[in-house]
Amino acid sequence: MQLFNFFLHSSVLVLALFMSTKADDQVRLRAMEYAISRTLIVDQSGHGNFTSVQTAIDSIPSNNNVWRLVHVKAGIYNEKVNIPRDKPKILLQGESRGSTIIEFGDGGHSIESSTFSSNADDFVAMDITFKNTHNLEPGKPLTWAPAALINADKASFYRCGFVSVQDTLTDSEGRHYFEKCYIEGAVDFIWGNGRSIYQECMINVTASPGGMAGYITAQARDSVADNTGFVFKHSLILGTGSAYLGRAYKPYARVLFHRTKMSDTIVPQGWSAWNYVGKENTIVFAEVECTGAGADKSKRVAWETNLSPKELSYLLNPKTYINQGGWIQRQLKAMMVP
Repeated sequence: MQLFNFFLHSSVLVLALFMSTKADDQVRLRAMEYAISRTLIVDQSGHGNFTSVQTAIDSIPSNNNVWRLVHVKAGIYNEKVNIPRDKPKILLQGESRGSTIIEFGDGGHSIESSTFSSNADDFVAMDITFKNTHNLEPGKPLTWAPAALINADKASFYRCGFVSVQDTLTDSEGRHYFEKCYIEGAVDFIWGNGRSIYQECMINVTASPGGMAGYITAQARDSVADNTGFVFKHSLILGTGSAYLGRAYKPYARVLFHRTKMSDTIVPQGWSAWNYVGKENTIVFAEVECTGAGADKSKRVAWETNLSPKELSYLLNPKTYINQGGWIQRQLKAMMVP
């Protein structure tokens, strides 16, 4: 529907220009070329502008200052995709999370092995899955194998999938918003130092090789002055493996689960200080109004954080926590998403 609205808007714009008898021919031509140039079609069958996602990204000029829609037709695209820092304002849209998949099998490095990397500000992805198959292949030892690396400010994801085993989603740096996304993994599979809200997301904990309990988050806040952290709102945790809600990757790690339904995949202790045992007073790990068998807090670690009403309000409100200046709404308006 969003893609249809985008084409409809462009068509109406072009039609209106042609109906105006006073419009200059060159102005009309430039307007039509602008409307068309904003959309790039990726189709493996050869019926689009490109057959690979990376070649479509490569075609966008550096220091791009208008929104470009890269529409990826259904299919499995076996490639690595990188959006460089000098190519902002890209919308990457598939046809559905289940039908449009970018996947690759590379492992051994927490950054360089990522299937998808976005290093440009103002990025949007919709209805597409990013997958790293390295740890999913029989006989491969467990190692770092990110499906996606988000390393820039103002990135949003709607109805997207992130699939791997270890380090699935590298939520590295910047303000990020995830809505109705699916995230799968076993060990540290949402990690980094992003400043992010996960709204109505599904988190699937898979069994860790060796049968050990895994970790959903590994947040990397490094000082009390750092305004980063992961906030999960109205989400769902399920799976076939067992896991902690998170472990502290850095000494001031901050994670909040709010009104999230948790299956019994969550271990009773809930959280791990990891390398910061004895320094738990700087870690901010909190659960508020969560439900389900895994939300039983009777055996949680004694140092779990009790947030004040002011702290809770700050973290839960997108306007105060990540959406300064209304960038999320500006992205949606620019892309004609209702």
